[in-house]
Amino acid sequence: MRRNHSNSGNYRNPCLTMHQPWASLLVYGIKRVEGRSWPAPIKGRLWIHAASKVPDESTIKAMEYFYREIYALNGVTDIQFPQHYPVSRLLGCVEVVGCLTRDELACWEMVPEGVRLEAQTDYCWLCERPQKLLIPFEMRGYQGVYNLERKIYDAAVRGLSPVNSPLPVKFPLPDPRDPFSLKPGSISAFTPKSKATEVEKSSSISLAIAGAQAAAIQFSKKDQNSHSTTARNNAPVTMNADNEVTDTARSDNLRSDGRSMENHNISSTELDMKFDDTTLPLYREKKRSSNYSEGSSRQNRSTGAEADLRQYPQAPSKIFAAALKSLKQ
Repeated sequence: MRRNHSNSGNYRNPCLTMHQPWASLLVYGIKRVEGRSWPAPIKGRLWIHAASKVPDESTIKAMEYFYREIYALNGVTDIQFPQHYPVSRLLGCVEVVGCLTRDELACWEMVPEGVRLEAQTDYCWLCERPQKLLIPFEMRGYQGVYNLERKIYDAAVRGLSPVNSPLPVKFPLPDPRDPFSLKPGSISAFTPKSKATEVEKSSSISLAIAGAQAAAIQFSKKDQNSHSTTARNNAPVTMNADNEVTDTARSDNLRSDGRSMENHNISSTELDMKFDDTTLPLYREKKRSSNYSEGSSRQNRSTGAEADLRQYPQAPSKIFAAALKSLKQ
């Protein structure tokens, strides 16, 4: 993936390259918030391009599990996920209507609970009106926000189709007369300082969030390893909790309840040895039969998470084993 220097700061038909499955989830209207370590530089239509890396099945399942759980908070239980997650393709577009900080969105009672739980990064780009291409276009992506080539734009704009989102969201503007009024700091009057407005997290929600974050960490770690040579010769490539492609090392943005997620990371080798489909049941049994010295509240939290894994046998064992480890720390 190359950096596009020539279009920096001059956006005519802005496009963003994202990894799968996050890219398709956004275009399908399932994902309402795109998380970044930097505020949105544009308002209006943003084209979404899928990067070339093929996602692991466990990553796809972890993200689908996450969205099932947060949509269930608002009574939505039938979500039609994409049948395929194509790579190296222009997928469609969304309308970026504003940008808020993580804390602002997490406490904003004027939006559904599930949307507030998507606030996992420093800045949250608020997206509406997704449209997908009937035939995704093959193209090369770049880092950051860049301009779509004119010939690609002319062809793509004719092939867009509206998307029936599971729960369409209309983000209210602080100033209805100003379509650009939804920006960091603009809704402070609607977000009390108290934590009381934050969504109460059940064990299944906590597991879903931890699983999604573990998926992002493992995904970005594999990507960093595969690009180690490029990273030595150019700016380092990392990702945030939504697997954004960025040229700045910002792993401290991967947080859960204000903590750095670096503490929850475990190597792929350790996952393969300890948490494959054969050994995970033995791991759970060992944990249940051990005497913990960490206190009953932590025991109850881990027991609830293990019960959720039994309730959802389709959950990817490696990803959710990492999630369980993060919940117990």
